[in-house]
Amino acid sequence: MEIKIGVQHTPREIVLDSGQSAEEVESAVADALSGTGKLLTLVDVQGRKVVIPGDRLAYVEIGRPTARRVGFGAL
Repeated sequence: MEIKIGVQHTPREIVLDSGQSAEEVESAVADALSGTGKLLTLVDVQGRKVVIPGDRLAYVEIGRPTARRVGFGAL
């Protein structure tokens, strides 16, 4: 699923394709914003971690789950 994250005082947004469910992402964002966890940590489909301070989050857009692509266009 595609996730777009806006960070305060940064002109570009962070876009990643995550294998986590929408509920997991929403829970992680809620923890980061409530102060329970001071960092928002997400993992993309290639195993890379993205760590953002919770107090710097501007917005998080959670997209629909992407269907698995088949064919030569999937590269």
